[in-house]
Amino acid sequence: MMKRLKCVVLIGLCLPLFTLAQRQDSLSTKKNTFKVAPFIIPVVFLGYGAMGGGNNFVNDLDLTTRAELQEDHPLFSAHADNYMQYAPAAAVYALNLAGVKGKHSLLDATGIYAISFSLMKASTFAVKSATKRLRPDGSTYNSFPSGHTATSFAAAEFLKQEYKDISPWYGYAGYTVATATGIMRLYNNRHWVSDVVAGAGFGIISTKVAYLVYPTVKRWIAGKSSADFSLVPTYQDKAIGFSFASRF
Repeated sequence: MMKRLKCVVLIGLCLPLFTLAQRQDSLSTKKNTFKVAPFIIPVVFLGYGAMGGGNNFVNDLDLTTRAELQEDHPLFSAHADNYMQYAPAAAVYALNLAGVKGKHSLLDATGIYAISFSLMKASTFAVKSATKRLRPDGSTYNSFPSGHTATSFAAAEFLKQEYKDISPWYGYAGYTVATATGIMRLYNNRHWVSDVVAGAGFGIISTKVAYLVYPTVKRWIAGKSSADFSLVPTYQDKAIGFSFASRF
């Protein structure tokens, strides 16, 4: 229990604190300042998840929820969650293809999502390896946190950030799909409730950090010379593709 708590708290705090060094960078002329408030809820999620496995109310809820789900739906087996976890991110590309432009160009958005996905995968893998929690179905010792849930919430936050200035409903839709993904992990008896809650925290934090550090990463890649990139979805001769252009 304490090993898990220390591991989760360390990673959960290090990810947002890492962005403090990036606070002067931005894709525009505006300052990209670090704010604590957006990280409060996902950090709480991490803290709640870290309490699972101990002798407390979180563990009690894990056990009772699993017992009720298995009693009511013992034969439930659906694998839609394997695909749903990527749906909010796929929506960003589908919307761009449909002509609904997000906050960033598709190339920049792809770079941000790549960083988010990398941070999410690295952090969840590290915690899974350190905690070695047995899954509810007894299959493997890598239950905590839920990787599917982390992936879906990282994608949902990505969709929200790209389209929140157009309509908050895009974000609501993404988070609905992410929540459904987490619930399906419970019904499939693959995760405990605390796994899913912590997974949501890891996913959200990873994307928020990605948006803060991306301007610096882009500058490192492009170098000090001015560079403009564009990646535009195209549809021609019944074929979907992308048009890439750069200017240095």
